[in-house]
Amino acid sequence: MGGPKALLEYQGSRLIERAVKVAFAGGCDRVVAVLGASSAEAKPFAESAGADVVVNHRWREGMGSSLSAGLAVAPLVAPDAAAALVLLVDQPDITKDAVSAVLSAHRDPEDPTVLAAAAYDGKRGHPVLLGRAHWDKLIPTLTGDFGAREYMNEHRNELILVPCGRIADPRDLDCPEDL
Repeated sequence: MGGPKALLEYQGSRLIERAVKVAFAGGCDRVVAVLGASSAEAKPFAESAGADVVVNHRWREGMGSSLSAGLAVAPLVAPDAAAALVLLVDQPDITKDAVSAVLSAHRDPEDPTVLAAAAYDGKRGHPVLLGRAHWDKLIPTLTGDFGAREYMNEHRNELILVPCGRIADPRDLDCPEDL
């Protein structure tokens, strides 16, 4: 893409601002923005949208290190949180309605075992909801650009898939033409 995706402009706002605002509008109480490349430049945009910011100094290792950084700080930022919702900055057409739908899979707000994900044409996508009981088990498995994929596969029997195909578009922005 020629630069950090968080700083790219899409439909009048930076991708990081958009993701934070969608998370809040969808029902998240707190938002932690994990920033890597050009974090100093992206931080003001994330903070102005209301996010707490954590810098992933290992960002070159891939998205697994970013998810690990976010989950590691989550108990400090939101000590009473029973779950964390994961939303990717490079999927700007994920809507507040998709966030809300995935959050609604957490029927008992006190249950730390929830594991849910948006589904598009029957395939798991984002956002993803990770109950707190999974965090410590998940963090050591996070490597490279795979994120929680393998963990989710191993726990597919616990996973709640939330149909989101009619309310969001999961496409990634991977090259300039995608903008």
